[in-house]
Amino acid sequence: MFKTPLPKVLLIIFLTVFSIYINLPGSFTLDLTRYKINFNKTLSKPDLKIGRFNLGKKNELILGLDLQGGSRLVFEADTVNIDSSVSGDALTGTKDIIEKRVNLFGVSEPNVQLSEFEGKKRIVVELPGIKDIKEAIKIIGTTAQLNFAEVSEEEDKGLIPTDLTGADLVKSQVQFDQKTSKPVVAIEFNEAGGSKFEKLTEKNIGKPLVILLDNNIISYPTVQDKISGGSAVITGDFTLDEAKNLAIQLNAGALPVPITLVEQRTVGAALGTESVQKSVNAGVVGLVMVMLFMILSYGRMGFVADLALLIFGTITLSLYKLIPVVLTLPGIAGFLLSVGMAVDSNILIFERFKEEIIKRPFTDALEISFGKAWDSIRDANIATLSTAFILANPFEWNFLHTSGPVRGFAITLALGILISLFTGIVVTRNLLRVLIRKSGRVKE
Repeated sequence: MFKTPLPKVLLIIFLTVFSIYINLPGSFTLDLTRYKINFNKTLSKPDLKIGRFNLGKKNELILGLDLQGGSRLVFEADTVNIDSSVSGDALTGTKDIIEKRVNLFGVSEPNVQLSEFEGKKRIVVELPGIKDIKEAIKIIGTTAQLNFAEVSEEEDKGLIPTDLTGADLVKSQVQFDQKTSKPVVAIEFNEAGGSKFEKLTEKNIGKPLVILLDNNIISYPTVQDKISGGSAVITGDFTLDEAKNLAIQLNAGALPVPITLVEQRTVGAALGTESVQKSVNAGVVGLVMVMLFMILSYGRMGFVADLALLIFGTITLSLYKLIPVVLTLPGIAGFLLSVGMAVDSNILIFERFKEEIIKRPFTDALEISFGKAWDSIRDANIATLSTAFILANPFEWNFLHTSGPVRGFAITLALGILISLFTGIVVTRNLLRVLIRKSGRVKE
């Protein structure tokens, strides 16, 4: 007999229930009148707040450009004043910065590429599902100039510029004030900038220090004391989006090449609703066939494997919503491939079990089967994860040039493999242990 795997079973139940909760829509109508029960109400998912995150809100899947459409922007680069020997590098640098700005803006799976039209260099930006297109244009095409100024004691002189600028900035990020919970922008200076800032704050204790972005005053905090260490916080009446946009502009830096927007248009979904529905239907049919095969081939053990597969799908979908992962058609293909690998793990275990059950008692054979099959499962999944890692290109290796859809495939595949390892080894194993403890034997 096995030891009662109660903690692990409780963990499995908790993860499953939590995932179902995340996958529920924000509100839904429960109508039981068709079953002659007097109940027809619209129910809302209760709030579940963890810190600043509200998991009770409506979580929707984010679809890529090929599934939901979006916007297409074309910028023309002005390379007249740039030496021809470095213009290629300058254009590549501009493209990289735009891609970084778009990613920081929250647009997932963007497609940013260089093109040429009638001898003119252009940068094409495709943004899936973007709503605030004007703000996106502003984020992509503008260069934020950060300056610090002192307030002159003489009224006619106004503000006095200082030598502390955005060039001294290392990074900026959104944080939240511990007292007011309002968003602020934390900035960190380099060594030279930290020294300038320390002297500036020492000189202006009790006075306001004006912070300007593109010559517009965004904040004028009063200096309470000398600030050392090269770190500071920009406060103001920011909304969360305003604070994020400010951090984006400060982090992205200046564009090496001036650009001008020459085209803007809405892009329809390439596949269309009907094609997407057919793809989903095909996936469901394939999944049902796989589950039926497992039951016919392995009996109750196959049923347990199917239950683990459903848990796998539930957890995966919830993570797609929480991270969030942008689903493109290649991304859906990556998920379906990971489903196959999840089933493959159980097949390896059950086939090993058929060999072990001849030599030893049932419970020992099952435990040994999991142990011996693990080496094959581990090696196969590590090989696939390595390929997915390369396709995802997280370090922006220039020699790979992977596109957004390819990255989407790699991300869903890698995430699916990691979850399938958990469900294939932990979930299936412990559910079988529970069944064995209750019945004493699981029939093949």
